[in-house]
Amino acid sequence: MTTEISKLKTCDVSEAKDILSLHLNAIWANPEMASKLPPMMLWGPPGIGKSTLVKSVTEEEGIGFIDVRLAQREPVDIRGLPVPREDRQGIDWIVASEWPREGVEGTPERGIILFDELTAADATLQVAAYEFILDRRLGELYTVPNGWYIVAAGNRSTDNAVARTMSSALANRFMHLDLGASAGEWCDWATANKHHPDVIGFIRYRPDLLLDMSTHHERGWPSPRSWSRVSDELHLYEEVGMPERSIGLIVDGLVGIGAGIEFQAFRESKSLLPDLKAMLRGDIEPQFPDRMDQQWALTTSIAAILIGEDEPEEMFNGLFDLFSIMTPTWVQLAWHDIENVSDMREGLYEALCEFSRFEELADKILGATKEINA
Repeated sequence: MTTEISKLKTCDVSEAKDILSLHLNAIWANPEMASKLPPMMLWGPPGIGKSTLVKSVTEEEGIGFIDVRLAQREPVDIRGLPVPREDRQGIDWIVASEWPREGVEGTPERGIILFDELTAADATLQVAAYEFILDRRLGELYTVPNGWYIVAAGNRSTDNAVARTMSSALANRFMHLDLGASAGEWCDWATANKHHPDVIGFIRYRPDLLLDMSTHHERGWPSPRSWSRVSDELHLYEEVGMPERSIGLIVDGLVGIGAGIEFQAFRESKSLLPDLKAMLRGDIEPQFPDRMDQQWALTTSIAAILIGEDEPEEMFNGLFDLFSIMTPTWVQLAWHDIENVSDMREGLYEALCEFSRFEELADKILGATKEINA
């Protein structure tokens, strides 16, 4: 029961994106909603992808994005700089030019202002941000355009990160979301963003290691961010070459020694597999391993190989030969990955669906009979 309640307290990235898109569309459809809808506060451990989530929404929507790292700012950066008036009867304020302004050339009409690291900012900075976040304005000098939505993000005090107490007045005006790490969702995102198949296969095999904060927090530890960096390092390793020990040290330095050892063992197990490219080309007989870790490794690599080939159609026969000896669950996972990367290789998915052997495995691939173009 406690576990179920804990799950209800968190939301995954797709749920947070849906809520964010809902609020954006609401203020775009009715500008008066801009001052009525609460700003969003995203909570979560370091590396879970809070700022990445917000940035991805702005990229998908094609709107503006201003990322304010609050802990690195001074109060004047938020409130503006006081300047004496020429008549010496008071002061005027110069507001930072980074804030979006209606009618100014080059300023998008719609966008998101993200106050990142809000909980790492000291009290003076939080106070400076109050009026901007809560009232969408800075006195009479500046008002946030109605097409722009305000989001904040920060770490919790339990995350062993810099996290100061948020004022109750500020907290009460936010709509709060606690982000949780979903291995399945992260793997779909990683596949669509060309992460290394070894990383995706490992996280599918060991989903509990996507985010593990029980390790040494002053060194590398497993998080969505650190696994993305492992992927980058593996691509670099394969591109320029380096000693195997070096890549092992790099992985350990990013995700910690424990997770690093398990990941390297996973990669060594994968190296014992028959050549998957040769199987897909029809050069050798298709084989599907008995070991679970190798099954994850092989299945996860199929989509990456197809989109990396100049003529993937030449692998279709080998692919369907391999599918014929795989169980439906593994076939469905491989097919899911192929669908997930279809945007990267125009026409690949459609060509597979139109392939002459598609019908013989339609039920196995899709789980149920359905029309190709449905």
